[in-house]
Amino acid sequence: MPRTLPSNRRRFQATSHRRAAASFPAVMSPESTALHLRRALLFFAVSLSCVLLFRNAYYSRLASSNPLLRFSPVFPSNDSVAVSNEYPLEKILNAAAMEDRTVILTTLNEAWAAPNSIVDLFLESFRIGDRTRRLLNHLVIIALDWKAFMRCQEIHTYCYLLASEDIDFHEEAYFMTPHYLKMMWRRIDFLRSVLEMGYNFVFTDADIMWFRDPFPRFHSDADFQIACDHFTGSFDDVQNRPNGGFNFVKSNNRSIEFYKFWYSSQATYPGYHDQDVLNFIKVDPFITDLGLKMKFLDTANFGGLCEPSRDLNKVCTMHANCCYGLDSKLHDLRLMLQDWKYYLTLPPSLKRLSIFSWRVPQKCSLDSLKHHGSPEKSVQED
Repeated sequence: MPRTLPSNRRRFQATSHRRAAASFPAVMSPESTALHLRRALLFFAVSLSCVLLFRNAYYSRLASSNPLLRFSPVFPSNDSVAVSNEYPLEKILNAAAMEDRTVILTTLNEAWAAPNSIVDLFLESFRIGDRTRRLLNHLVIIALDWKAFMRCQEIHTYCYLLASEDIDFHEEAYFMTPHYLKMMWRRIDFLRSVLEMGYNFVFTDADIMWFRDPFPRFHSDADFQIACDHFTGSFDDVQNRPNGGFNFVKSNNRSIEFYKFWYSSQATYPGYHDQDVLNFIKVDPFITDLGLKMKFLDTANFGGLCEPSRDLNKVCTMHANCCYGLDSKLHDLRLMLQDWKYYLTLPPSLKRLSIFSWRVPQKCSLDSLKHHGSPEKSVQED
């Protein structure tokens, strides 16, 4: 005889099926579907509003503690104006300046701002250098495009977007291309404006590693002092080969007029970048008549891959110049940081012997610039 379920279990199953059928109708009417959709959209809109209100309140509390902290929109726009000019440059420079109105400036575009790229190595060098961490309090990063600006806000306190309506600087600027030349000359004009605001500055490319505080090595009597690709041995020798990626400039009438003359000289020497033009005008009678005190910095302290600073006991900065391409720069910059970290682990007795030096250049070299079609006259910098 077939087995049957108890009556109470049969009633339970029947009831359950009826409830399921009532809860999940086989076909929903169009009116019911529209109602459910409207409710879902309303719930989403209310939830998003709550998130935005919470976010704005949170950022407002942070901004009240530091009014120069700026935050990007939830949905970033391609329009750079949407994320610029929230604070004027003067206010940012004033907040970052040392007591003598000196700031440290660098420029950054999207290509160098990507995570684990140039800017991260640059900031790391300050953190592991000798008396350099505190200098981050005086560093202002000048973003050349809105993506670089937003990345800067994630990793640093002082950021300023230098908007340009007619030029897009977000991509990697290959050495001596028209894009590169425009970016270099835009930089010169911007630095002139900083001097006119009354601020001294150390300008540094972001592919320069800061291993020691450079200020004790600067010349106190110079208006304009600049690092070199090749140093002849004399601070005053105009035959030195200057590199525009690192300089210390004092704000005064002489330096302001010099930057105006430098910028206007691009019309006299079309097709040359700022560094080549500086090599031409450094012997111009106008500089002598102006009375500008120009000094050239020793590569023993301010080295680069063109002419490395061999003694790690003396090095302040190292520049990834004489190098073509982002991948090559990153490779050699990472080696630099590794070498510096190893040097720091040495006992004082071994440091004094100066037996350890850089493993770079490896992928970077002067020949790499020539192989990629850069003019012979302009191969000294990248």
